[in-house]
Amino acid sequence: MRFRTLIALAILAPAALAEGLPDLGEASRTDLPPYMERRIGESIMRDIRLREPSYIDDVEVAAYLNTLGARLSAAMPEAGQSFEFFALRDATLNAFALPGGYIGVHSGLILAAQSESELAGVLSHEIAHVTQKHLARLMGKQNQAQMTQWLAIAVAILAARSNSDVSQAAMATGAAAGVQTMLNYSRDFEREADRIGIQTLDRAGFDVRGMASFFERMQKFGRLYENNAPGYLRTHPLTIERISDMENRILQAQYRQVADSTDFQLVRSKLRASQGDPRDAVTDFETQLRERKYLSEMAARYGLAVAQMRMKNYPAAGREVTELRRLKTASPMVDTLAAEVRRAQGDLADALKIYREARVRHARNKALLYGQIEAMLADGQTQEALKLATVELQLTPSDPALHGLQAKSYAALGKRLQQHRAQAELYVLRGQLVAAIQQLELAQKSGDGDYFEHSQVDARLRELRARHLEEMKQKMPF
Repeated sequence: MRFRTLIALAILAPAALAEGLPDLGEASRTDLPPYMERRIGESIMRDIRLREPSYIDDVEVAAYLNTLGARLSAAMPEAGQSFEFFALRDATLNAFALPGGYIGVHSGLILAAQSESELAGVLSHEIAHVTQKHLARLMGKQNQAQMTQWLAIAVAILAARSNSDVSQAAMATGAAAGVQTMLNYSRDFEREADRIGIQTLDRAGFDVRGMASFFERMQKFGRLYENNAPGYLRTHPLTIERISDMENRILQAQYRQVADSTDFQLVRSKLRASQGDPRDAVTDFETQLRERKYLSEMAARYGLAVAQMRMKNYPAAGREVTELRRLKTASPMVDTLAAEVRRAQGDLADALKIYREARVRHARNKALLYGQIEAMLADGQTQEALKLATVELQLTPSDPALHGLQAKSYAALGKRLQQHRAQAELYVLRGQLVAAIQQLELAQKSGDGDYFEHSQVDARLRELRARHLEEMKQKMPF
């Protein structure tokens, strides 16, 4: 059993019980409080971001998933917590919830969804696992020592995900009984997540049939390939009873036909164009367009442009952007791609013009913001880039990418103290306290900066050293 199989069993989080289902238990809420869930989730996410090679560090893919997830969680006012959605490059059909509201989605599942409502159905199911505190309920059956053991094994399996033998060995170290205990509860939890997920889909304005249609298709796939069933079926047991229950719920919901969003189509094309050999991706999209075998010409042309960019065929990518403009594709993803093409062709002035005009329409779009700052730095507009990054950090101080761009701007200006200070804040936000401390120590030795700036560095360094010491104490065995 790999890391995701285990973690997918560790699904948690406020009340709101599904209609017709019993209250499955409240005792665990004192055993695993929200702050502990969040700390556990943050720790696992830190390892994923730093060590998981399949983690998709793409601001546009993450923005789409989080926009879709926010729409769904807003339809659950009882949720009472924040969520963060992220993607992993993995062809298997799977999704999983982590402690603290972190929800991962495999790229294979996004590509397999035939509509946005189907993808929303899976996400709403995972959100329901979180809002119903399924992990907390499961942990309520364990004592503190067992819970600590579970977390240690989860981290071990994460580190060994690329080595199935190591993963299997980790699972054999006394956790097998715990796995079976969790599986004993999973079917009730799945039914509860289905029912709440369908309610959420309906409230959010999606086609509620999307959840059932996607699960039914996976069930058929699982029967055809019994020994290689989709990962989602292994971690989320699917039964005829579950399918029937979903269908009965759907019959009670109002019928609505829902069009896919533009960004759903573009994100799927971007993921498809970004995997494997770029030449194969170019051939695939060119064939779709030539034979007119596509669900969306816009999405096919966008995918072709992304694949051509990977091939460094910038003129060809530019031609596809022109076609996207002709199709009147209204998405910041197209604006970002258009500017990237112009940057790759060396036309920084035109790239900056595209960024500025697009940000008037999409002021909070992160990809456009980061791209504009990078283009300004490349064009020698260092002071302007620094000013833009600093202003945006006042609005979103917890954005690590902006701290990184600010550090890059300071470096270009030769301000070493401020460069290391900004880089330290990036590492803090990523949970890398040792690296952050090292950056502040470099800032102390930088040889520039005034008395006030050095005092700020000294104070921050004392704070981070104290925090690191406290974390080390908590990790010590007693």
